[in-house]
Amino acid sequence: MAAVSMRLPVVRKVVGPSAPRGGEKHLVVPGDTITTDTGYMRGHGTYVEEEKLIASVAGVVERVNKLVCVKALKSRYNGEVGDIVVGRITEVQQKRWKVETNSRLDSVLLLSSMNLPGGELRRRSAEDELAMRDYLQEGDLISAEVQSVFSDGAVSLHTRSLKYGKLGQGVLVQVSPSLVKRQKTHFHDLPCGASVILGNNGFIWIYPTPEQKDEEAGGFTTNLEPVPLSDREVISRLRNCIVALVTQKLMLFDTSILYCYEASLPHQIKDILKPEVMEEIVLETRKRLLDLEG
Repeated sequence: MAAVSMRLPVVRKVVGPSAPRGGEKHLVVPGDTITTDTGYMRGHGTYVEEEKLIASVAGVVERVNKLVCVKALKSRYNGEVGDIVVGRITEVQQKRWKVETNSRLDSVLLLSSMNLPGGELRRRSAEDELAMRDYLQEGDLISAEVQSVFSDGAVSLHTRSLKYGKLGQGVLVQVSPSLVKRQKTHFHDLPCGASVILGNNGFIWIYPTPEQKDEEAGGFTTNLEPVPLSDREVISRLRNCIVALVTQKLMLFDTSILYCYEASLPHQIKDILKPEVMEEIVLETRKRLLDLEG
């Protein structure tokens, strides 16, 4: 007979997001009046009615000089040039792939915007076009960089650097894009033995740290060797730690993930998702992050 885990009900304190330096955030819901001052300019997430600036989405009011906009608390990914994204191929078309990147519209990866295997530089021929499914096919996961943003908000990607390309064995975690902190690099080899790609689009890829970087493959040869149990346990623990941080609305970056991983070590992997354990390890993570800032 399988063992049953039971917990007694307790009153738990909800761990909310940290208050920013300089006071509380100004939160609004649709219909709230932001200001009656006619000197302000209307930005995203607002509209003007009867000389009042009113919020059209639920979110945080942001002011840049005289421009007022509302950043939605929960929204699809809005691409910016230079962003690192993780995406899934949804369709192979003529000279391009369609990629799901958690955006309102499918992103586009042009055949001319990718490295050929081996990093070869030449014009793409009809033979390359016929062999597109040999490089990437429906369901494949890739890492890429945003090259440009079209007028309708759709994103054009490129994988011209050898650090981008097809993803092999690992775990994908989908979170809100607003919880991924923008950094100089979004590829992190963590000391615990696994690596993460923190996509600006909210797709996070956790995978075993490769023993040596394969620079000759051009990012399209995937390692399909069996992953050792120890690596799978580290990846599973990291995945549950990221879910815990997201549940408690803590920003995701390499340091917060590593601190949460270290705080979770006294607990079994499956126990990390229990509400009281989740709260305990996230509180410890937050305390260490505040000590680091101080």
